[in-house]
Amino acid sequence: MFRGQFHHSIDQKGRTSLPSRFREVLDAEGDLRLILTPAPFDPCLHLYPLKAWEDFERKVAELPSLDPDIARFRRLYISPALDVEVDKAGRIRIGSDFREKANITGEVFWAGMGRIVELWSKDLWDRNTAMNDEQFVNFQSKVQELIRI
Repeated sequence: MFRGQFHHSIDQKGRTSLPSRFREVLDAEGDLRLILTPAPFDPCLHLYPLKAWEDFERKVAELPSLDPDIARFRRLYISPALDVEVDKAGRIRIGSDFREKANITGEVFWAGMGRIVELWSKDLWDRNTAMNDEQFVNFQSKVQELIRI
């Protein structure tokens, strides 16, 4: 499972270091191959270990192929997915089209989300996670109801 939050930078060639804690998870699974795809609902990128992505693809393949929302989801999330490998320096390369979609330049923010990893522009992460007091109370209530805590 991917846990933790990490700040890194991204260079002009689109290379950024995969946090060592995340590399350890991949090493334990015996595969440093990742699948990278733009998140369909947030301005970030999702990274899956190859096996987890293949499991996810199987679930999506079982959904009704003629449903227009499912077809759109496949076009937005499954279709653009790319294999990326961790290089000897522990970095991955993010293509310019993906960097544009997630507005990633300079400082990036890695967020372990359990089975997947999210990669954000640090500025967008800060803006998307900020809440005022009222928003926090509503968020807290909703999460408590969903998780039943």
